[in-house]
Amino acid sequence: MKEEYIKTLGELKKSGYQSKSIKDELRDNLIEKIKNKETTFEGVHGYENTVIPELERAILSRHNINLLGLRGQAKTRLARLMLNLLDEYIPVVEGSEINDDPLQPISRFAAELIKEHGDNTPITWLHRSDRFAEKLATPDVTVADIIGDVDPIKAANLKLSYADDRVIHYGMIPRANRCIFVINELPDLQARIQVALFNILQEGDIQIRGFKLRLPLDVQFIFTANPEDYTNRGSIVTPLKDRIGSQILTHYPADIETARKITEQEAKLVESQNASVVVPDLARDLLEQIVFQARESEYIDAKSGVSARLSITALENLLSTAERRALINGDEQTTLRLSDFVGIIPAITGKVELVYEGEQEGAAAVAFNLIGEAVKTLFETFFPKIGKLQKQDQESPYDDIVSWFFNQKEGFELLDDLRDKEYKNILNAISPLDDLLAKYQPNLSTQDSYFVKEFVLWALVEYKQLSKQRFTEGIQFKDPYGSFISGL
Repeated sequence: MKEEYIKTLGELKKSGYQSKSIKDELRDNLIEKIKNKETTFEGVHGYENTVIPELERAILSRHNINLLGLRGQAKTRLARLMLNLLDEYIPVVEGSEINDDPLQPISRFAAELIKEHGDNTPITWLHRSDRFAEKLATPDVTVADIIGDVDPIKAANLKLSYADDRVIHYGMIPRANRCIFVINELPDLQARIQVALFNILQEGDIQIRGFKLRLPLDVQFIFTANPEDYTNRGSIVTPLKDRIGSQILTHYPADIETARKITEQEAKLVESQNASVVVPDLARDLLEQIVFQARESEYIDAKSGVSARLSITALENLLSTAERRALINGDEQTTLRLSDFVGIIPAITGKVELVYEGEQEGAAAVAFNLIGEAVKTLFETFFPKIGKLQKQDQESPYDDIVSWFFNQKEGFELLDDLRDKEYKNILNAISPLDDLLAKYQPNLSTQDSYFVKEFVLWALVEYKQLSKQRFTEGIQFKDPYGSFISGL
């Protein structure tokens, strides 16, 4: 069907067009995609065997849907991607405020226009990209906002009585007729407003003020909610919850590989950053591990969740930290360092809700602790485990490194803004590090080896083999007992 050639109701009838509800549209197009082995929700990772099958079942069942999960779990993205399951174009009575179907008009305006013009009634075509409406539920939302009210200005201009239904000003939901309508953070909606949704979900119609007029709307509702909201700010009233066909639980990525895909897909990086900053593979894993540690940390409120936006903004900050150093030094390219992770502290502190113990520690201290814990967690996948207690005569692969620091009269410093050459020379001076990498990571590229060397030093600090102190210009590493003994 060539939509550009069909301009009137008569032409539409001749074309053989069949009206279809939005839920049937979604269902039919999903069936086609499944049959053709097409990806239904492109760009959503980690939900292939959990959320997406449940969502597809809900669409096949023609249900209104509630996506329940913590922040940063792609709930709104899933709702927006459902647009791809709609027909590309649908016909609409020209001038209709509520996207009237020319073959099944529901508004007085459309019905009278068709009665007057018959088959010559003009129609327009609505693209699927315009069939999405979204409302963030806030306590100040009114029934008039989402459903409608009497418009006194319209009544005055048209010289109509308030008893005439033409004085109605439609709210967001009627204007989203034949569209996907999303209400984000549903529990934040006042209970009396939630009650106003009962009829729409059950009978599919609305009632405004005292008018007898009832509009059988055709809307696909998607609600999103955070379980935290159920106790902190409000709740979904039980009869409304009962009318929502499917409630689907979302979740965070289960592994680092999936989390990395999401972060790399969503991070808004400038092309020049990618060109000027070399990022070792371990650095990307470490970044994701920090977020995993945050979700398990005793200092962070688990009920609030740790959004996937943390790793996205942290990656952006991380590359900007390295880029800034390169700009200061006049270098065209630099390799990311572990000390650059200090630059992600603002991304962490702004994204986590601390419990009382966390507030006592301080947000920055908690963030540093997360980086350390992430280093400790990943270390054992690359190098031998460091035992808490070792026998006096038992040798460790790290003894030579610790001895090297023991023999240093002054602390070993890695300044933040060192040029790459100076940074590498300082790390190369610790010859036992080269021996350790040669033995346990022989296939490591030269470029990545410096990040791993620093990674080993941070890990030895976490295992109390070395001590580390952060100061304004950089980080100092030293033997935890050497300075004490030399002082004696």
